[in-house]
Amino acid sequence: MSLSIDLHSHSTASDGTLSPSELILRASEKGVDVLALTDHDTTEGIEEAKSAAIRAGICLIPGVEVSVTWNAQVVHLVGLGVDPGNPSLQQGLATLRAFRDWRAEEIGRRLEKSGIAGSYEGARGYSNGRLISRTHFARFLVEKSYAPDTRKVFKRYLTRGNPGHVPGQWAALEEAVSWIVSAGGQAVLAHPARYNLTRTKLRRLIREFRDVGGEGIEVVSGSHSRDENFTMARHTMDFELKGSCGSDYHGPENPWTELGRLEPMPDGIKPVWSDWVQLQQAASA
Repeated sequence: MSLSIDLHSHSTASDGTLSPSELILRASEKGVDVLALTDHDTTEGIEEAKSAAIRAGICLIPGVEVSVTWNAQVVHLVGLGVDPGNPSLQQGLATLRAFRDWRAEEIGRRLEKSGIAGSYEGARGYSNGRLISRTHFARFLVEKSYAPDTRKVFKRYLTRGNPGHVPGQWAALEEAVSWIVSAGGQAVLAHPARYNLTRTKLRRLIREFRDVGGEGIEVVSGSHSRDENFTMARHTMDFELKGSCGSDYHGPENPWTELGRLEPMPDGIKPVWSDWVQLQQAASA
């Protein structure tokens, strides 16, 4: 039996727009059999998602997306199959959330100086009192007509050289991998084509990631083109890593990214789920 697998998604526990239960329902409606909930720097939504997944008959993989600073570049690692109760993981994530709290306030201050009032409060409203991300600021600025969509907001206000940009101070690569591995998970380099690195720099990142215990690369991503999927497959095989796939779904407001629509994994890739007992059970159910 062929399973529909999506190992990268977000809920309102971070910057998604669907609650964990709503996310599971959406995944079920789109024919997804296996879903990983991988909110940014938090595992808060996993318990709710577990209950919903049991009702929906979906195999839920507990996960997290960890923010990393590598060579002055922000990159993300997806942790798959983590134990949300692991102290090392939770202590590490808590330090990242503390920085996120400060960063959100600083973004608000910087946007205020540029003439945009109330952005911190507006972003906090979109976050439902949880983790505040740049995406929440983007939604507020779209609401106030500073840009037609969130992509334009990032380009005009929230990236380097723009009024609301605040440099990240995230986990070191080795540190983030160690949190994931200590929690019993597999560390996967998320959407690598999005970082706009040269081939040389990307391969350096992949090599360092592998050498500190990284296990896989997100070969198929909702933000990758078909050609990029094949390019990342080649890097995965070159470094003898496993391949993962994930939509990076954030909600129905982003029609270019949907659950259940991922391209197939290129031939020759050993998937990260190749040894997962729960997938063998799901396939035989």
